[in-house]
Amino acid sequence: MAESKVVAKVNGKEISQDDVLRFLNEIGPQVAMQFQSPEGIQKVVEELVNQELLYLDAIENRLDEDQDFKNMLEKTKNTLLKSYALNKLIADEEVGEEEAKKYYDEHTEYYKKKESLIASHILVDREEKAEEIIDEIGKGLSFEEAARKYSSCPSKDVGGALGEFTRGQMVPEFEEAAFKMEEKEISKPVKTQFGYHIIKLTERKPEGQMAFEEVKDQVSEQVLRLKQQDKYLGKIEELKGKYPVELVR
Repeated sequence: MAESKVVAKVNGKEISQDDVLRFLNEIGPQVAMQFQSPEGIQKVVEELVNQELLYLDAIENRLDEDQDFKNMLEKTKNTLLKSYALNKLIADEEVGEEEAKKYYDEHTEYYKKKESLIASHILVDREEKAEEIIDEIGKGLSFEEAARKYSSCPSKDVGGALGEFTRGQMVPEFEEAAFKMEEKEISKPVKTQFGYHIIKLTERKPEGQMAFEEVKDQVSEQVLRLKQQDKYLGKIEELKGKYPVELVR
């Protein structure tokens, strides 16, 4: 494994590219996006240098000997140890496919598909314009070409395609109209807060049972969480028998 490139040194201590990546991971993806350019990476390096300088100054001034710092350190250590103990307790739990399949078979009601639609639309600002477009489609213009030509929705770039959706994902007026349509049908203008929609229903997918293979990973994760919870609660009951607990109300 190649060594991480050193990007700075402070009083002899090396700061590497791994340190930069670690810093970016800690601040989260949304904030980290601001630092993805060479200039942004350099700002991160400078910040890591600043933090190291502050650390050296703190050590020189013996801030690590302050009682407030020691109290804070003890609280942090306490929290970390609890988290470490929990992770260590449940780390060995695993779920086999047979175990997951048994849970699936006993809880099939959790793995139902909702009725869904695959549809496209054209969005315009006037009902008259929508009627004119419907007339053009009736005369041979493809729905997809009409969407590219007239729609004000970004979906026009893909011929108006909205993908697959279930009830509750679209505005009420759009949803009510779409779920009443037949496959391949093109709607009359549908008014919503965004304007007037012409809807084309491509496919209707009925509700039904999801196969085990479709949800195997989801089921395994659920069973694993349950096993980890049982392990945790069992350990707590064991510890309650070992250490006195008093709830003060």
